[in-house]
Amino acid sequence: VQLQASGGGLVQAGGSLRLSCTASGSIFSVGNMAWYRQAPGKQRELVATVTSGHSTNYKDSVKGRFTISRDNAKNTVYLQMNSLRPEDTAVYYCNADVRGSPLATIIYYWGQGTQVTVSS
Repeated sequence: VQLQASGGGLVQAGGSLRLSCTASGSIFSVGNMAWYRQAPGKQRELVATVTSGHSTNYKDSVKGRFTISRDNAKNTVYLQMNSLRPEDTAVYYCNADVRGSPLATIIYYWGQGTQVTVSS
């Protein structure tokens, strides 16, 4: 199973970006999907999560600015980021818990990370 993330880039403060992450490979089901981020010199932190039933949760500092969503048919999770701030600058990683067959153990996979840079 692989998670392929895309959509990062350089944007001015106040701008928008949309990240995408698709899971592919031997997949029976995908459970929770999430976006994390890691800024230089800081620990990786949880940004947003979405369940297979589309329930969402957000880090307080991104509430009202970021929207996480998913397309279950495509095993894809999105992160729409609006009103970006310089402090949102980080490498963004997607994460998903995947079951490869009906009786298989759930395994947590990470995408390769995509850089988001917000200039002031």
